Amino acid sequence: MKYATVMTKLRAIVVKLETYNDYPKAASNNAKRAIKYKEEKGTTCGTRVGWTRAGQLARRENISRETIARMASFKRHQQNKDVPYDEGCGGIMYDAWGGTEGVEWAIRKLKQINN
Repeated sequence: MKYATVMTKLRAIVVKLETYNDYPKAASNNAKRAIKYKEEKGTTCGTRVGWTRAGQLARRENISRETIARMASFKRHQQNKDVPYDEGCGGIMYDAWGGTEGVEWAIRKLKQINN
């Protein structure tokens, strides 16, 4: 195998292993707000993955490229972001995934990582 081919493959592996925590504080605050509501009032909304993501964002943990891609794909739920927490799952889970600030950051970050 040629050196250039090996290096290209190694760079791809490194990108997969890198983690990031430069997401906006607003994304963390959105996740904290969703968690606070869940703890104080309870909710049946969301999945274990969604609440795990909220915890990661709230604690400002590093997240992987794969996680950033999942956050970016949450854009498809944007139409439900304004649903009040007590009226449905759209707003609380959109915030759990970082809200508009988190999703928009993820879209930009994914483009940056992939280039």
